[in-house]
Amino acid sequence: MADTLPYGSWPSPITPESVAQSTPRVDGARIVGDEVWWGESVPSEAGRVAVKRRRADGSVETVLPAPANARSAVHEYGGGAWTASDEGELYYVERTDQRVYALRPGGGARALTPADDTVRHGGLRFEHGALLAVRETHGAERVPVRAIVRVATDDSGTVDVLAEGSHFLAQPALSPDGGRLAWIAWNHPDMPWDATILRVADLASEEVHDLAGGDDRAPLQPVWLADDELLYADDPGGRWNLFRRPLDGDAQPVAPADADTGGGLWVLGTRWFGAAGDGRIVAVRTDGADQIVEIAPSGVRPLDVPVVAGATVDDARDARVLISGADSAGRSGLWLVDLDSGVVDLVTGGSGSWGDEWMPSARALETEGPHGPVHAFAYAPTHPEVTAPAGERPPYVVLVHGGPTSHVGPAPSAKTAFFTSRGIGVLDVNYGGSTGYGRAYRDRLKGQWGVVDVDDVAAAASALAAAGLADPERLAIAGGSAGGWTVLAAVTRTDVFSAGISRYGVGDARALAEDTHDFEARYLDGLIGPLPEAEQVYIERSPLSRPERFRVPLLILQGAEDRVVPPSQAEAIRDALAAHGVPHAYVLYEGEGHGFRRAETVVDSLQRELGFLGAVFGFETPGVPALPLD
Repeated sequence: MADTLPYGSWPSPITPESVAQSTPRVDGARIVGDEVWWGESVPSEAGRVAVKRRRADGSVETVLPAPANARSAVHEYGGGAWTASDEGELYYVERTDQRVYALRPGGGARALTPADDTVRHGGLRFEHGALLAVRETHGAERVPVRAIVRVATDDSGTVDVLAEGSHFLAQPALSPDGGRLAWIAWNHPDMPWDATILRVADLASEEVHDLAGGDDRAPLQPVWLADDELLYADDPGGRWNLFRRPLDGDAQPVAPADADTGGGLWVLGTRWFGAAGDGRIVAVRTDGADQIVEIAPSGVRPLDVPVVAGATVDDARDARVLISGADSAGRSGLWLVDLDSGVVDLVTGGSGSWGDEWMPSARALETEGPHGPVHAFAYAPTHPEVTAPAGERPPYVVLVHGGPTSHVGPAPSAKTAFFTSRGIGVLDVNYGGSTGYGRAYRDRLKGQWGVVDVDDVAAAASALAAAGLADPERLAIAGGSAGGWTVLAAVTRTDVFSAGISRYGVGDARALAEDTHDFEARYLDGLIGPLPEAEQVYIERSPLSRPERFRVPLLILQGAEDRVVPPSQAEAIRDALAAHGVPHAYVLYEGEGHGFRRAETVVDSLQRELGFLGAVFGFETPGVPALPLD
């Protein structure tokens, strides 16, 4: 017989420690001969990224041992920090100095690029015997100089510039004969989901041609099908679909669908499709949830891969394809798919230390908001042995993803289960501006950041409460970075939420425009408006401009080394809360940047978030004390 306990106070085996040590994040993968290599974050080692391999006999080894850390700082968000040759040599960007190194398993690392504190590397690709990278050089000007370079692997120290001439370059691809280079380029003030250009250079003649892109077009990820033919994603119809383009001909759509094969190019290593053998393509299609499909001359078929969120096609070789992401039970992992046999093999990942019965199921919700439909995924409190008293409605945490040009899919994270197993529901909102629903949906946020996102999360939370699924008096809102901005704006502009949790959130848009890094230096031009013309809008939208509107308890969590949203923003919010007598707690984590990676930080922040909710909403939190508020 099930026990009856108030929502929020249910006992749970999902501890902060187990969340911190749950399935590590896969950071790229590659097929190397008959082995599978992948990058993996290690929370217990300060969140470093190791590279591992599964041998043909099934044994797993670490290729990149501690203290080495494959992390790029290009664009601050990095990505593509490692790759490997077909012969099994690892190439990686070392976090501490941003140089490119080479290493053979069991051997020592050797530097391939010179020591230079002004230079960063990322977006590594090893193609047709050449090691390509995006190089970022910082100087006196605010905008770094970026180029696509070829890094010699013979210890000569030679680095050749292959492409330059725009503010940003990404996703280099070398033709099979080595004679042409394709890449994606864009310039300020555009972001890579707004307007990009697909460029091709003849490396012998140095002639450069623009093949696709322009205003309101954002081509992504060129892949060579032959020496004179490219495959890429583009969105002329409002959805990222695949196109093939002979260099001397017109682009032809490839199996168009009302779904996106593409997304926000936040990190350089992200890939949404791959060209396998015999003319087959494996691609992610996103319409709320992710689906993996094979596109063949004979037609399109879904693949039996359980990924529904965060899907990437990391590598494709002949009939073998590597796919990473999370399934509907929240199990993150890396899968090796054999297109010929249909065998789907889990390489790494899987369930946490608790059973699947503790994982909540996603319920897709669509509600009408002031600006159109709003999409969200709700996770109800889930416990195999406990129920709530009759008539009680659960508290909910409304999660706001970062970006804001990003997306969440229907896969509960370990953190989601941490809350739902204790009787606290979670609502994950893809507010207007999110990817995964087409260009019109993500363009809804243009000029309206701080308005549409706030209205949409408020509408989703209110609809959940109106349906009797959540306690309207116990709705908290939580988010990080751009999601933290929406948290702060929502608690000052609406009366829907009774508490807020902001992780490295933005409180002053003008300060962000002045202080943030180059990748996002002009992002706010599109989200709010260009400065100085739109300065008054910045003032009106910024939560810190109206500190008297802070009236509900807030928990502020911040990384001391955050260069995207500096600690000064969090400290200004803390000071405003103190000046107006609003209950709050502020925690600064040393050694953390934009996003928490260390196991001890994950543990501490989860304990504080649960203790905060218990203190504010009045329920016991077994094993975690209520959080004192200033």
